[in-house]
Amino acid sequence: MRSLDDLLRHGVKGRRVLVRSDLNVPLTKTDPPAVSDDLRVRASLPVITRLLDHGARVIVAAHLGRPEGEPDARYSLSPVADRLAQLLGRPVEFALDTVGESARLLANELGDGELLLLENVRFNPGETSKDETARGEFARCLAMLTGGEDEGGAFVEDAFGAVHRKHASVYDVAKLLPHYGGDLVRDEVSVLKALTGKPERPYVVVLGGSKVSDKLAVINSLLPKVDRLLVGGGMCFTFLAAQGHEVGDSLLEADQIETCRGFLAQNGHKIVLPTDIVVASDVSADAEPRTVAADAIPSGMKGLDIGPRTVAAFAEVLGSARTVFWNGPMGVFELAPFAAGTKGVAQAVAAVSGLSVVGGGDSAAAVRALHLDGNAFGHISTGGGASLEYLEGKTLPGVAVLEEE
Repeated sequence: MRSLDDLLRHGVKGRRVLVRSDLNVPLTKTDPPAVSDDLRVRASLPVITRLLDHGARVIVAAHLGRPEGEPDARYSLSPVADRLAQLLGRPVEFALDTVGESARLLANELGDGELLLLENVRFNPGETSKDETARGEFARCLAMLTGGEDEGGAFVEDAFGAVHRKHASVYDVAKLLPHYGGDLVRDEVSVLKALTGKPERPYVVVLGGSKVSDKLAVINSLLPKVDRLLVGGGMCFTFLAAQGHEVGDSLLEADQIETCRGFLAQNGHKIVLPTDIVVASDVSADAEPRTVAADAIPSGMKGLDIGPRTVAAFAEVLGSARTVFWNGPMGVFELAPFAAGTKGVAQAVAAVSGLSVVGGGDSAAAVRALHLDGNAFGHISTGGGASLEYLEGKTLPGVAVLEEE
C-alpha cells in the first residue's frame, strides 16, 4: 500500500487531491444543527492538514448517516464543514451537491492550499449501488473533480470507518486515480495486524453491546486465539440463559441460546461471564437500581449493567493481560445509574501495560462520555464495524483496493 508520504514525495503543490474522510458524526437536534461529538473530524485533520500545508488543492468526500440515495437536509454535511473550518483555523468551501454544478465549479476554482468539502456522498444513489456500472459512473464523476490522473489528480483513503464498504467513494474511485493510504488507515491496519498476528500474551478480548448476533462472527474468529473472552453488556444475558439462568426482562436473543451454549461447551474455560448484575424495572435516569446475582435476576426486572463483583473480576483478568481488545459497553452507560460497569472496565483496559485497543463505535463514545483520558489507551479505533470485520478475517474492500498497483 502506497502511503501519504509516498504521495508527498512526488509533490502535490497545485494538484487536486480527493480525500475520503470519515466525517460520520452525530449532530445536535438544534436549529441549525451542530456537531455534538467531533472525534472523527479531529481524526481526519492530520492528513488534510499535511496536504494543505504542501500546497495541495484538497477535495474531501464523506458521508453522514444513511440517507436513501437522495438529498436529505437531516444528513447534510454543512454543520461538519463549519466544525472542520473551526478546527483547521482556515476557510472550508462547501459544495451544495456531490458531483454537480456546485462541486465542479468550486473544485475548478480551488487554489493551492485550499479545501473543499463535498455534500454527503450518500445523497447520490451511485455511492452505495450494488450495480457496478452505476457505482462506477459516480466514482468517475468524483475522480474528474481532480481533473483525472492526466492533470495530476490523486486519491487518498483515510476513512477507516468506511473501508469495509464496497462503495464508490471508497472502492471504485481508487481504481481510477493513483491511490494512497492515509495515516489513519495505515495506523488502524497496523494495530489490527498486531491483534491478528502474534499478539503478546495473555491476550484478552472484552465484548459488550446489545446483541450476540452482531458479534457471532468475531467470537467465532477470536475464541481460538484469545486467552480470555470477557462478556458483558446486553449480549451477556443470552449466554446466561444458555447456562440455564432466568434473565427476567433483560435483553435476550432466544434464537441465539443454542449458539451460545455451543461456545460455552467448546471454549467455556476461556469465557468469563458476569456474576452479578445491576437491575431496574425501567431504563431511565430516575430508575432505582439494585445489584443481584447473575443467576437470580428477578422476574420483571431488566439487567442494565454488570455489577461491582464482575467489574473486579474482569479487572483482575485484565490486570495480567499484555494485549487487550475492547468492543462494546458493559451496560447502558448513557444513564448514570448504569454507567459504573463500563467505566470500571474502561479504566482497567486503560491500565493495561501492553497494547490496549478500543474498538470504535459505542466503546469510543463511552470513553468520551465518561470523561476518561483517551491518551491512556494504546489505540482508539474510529471504525467499529471495520475493526470487527478485520478481526473476523474478512477482506476490507477499501483496504484491498489500495494494495493494488
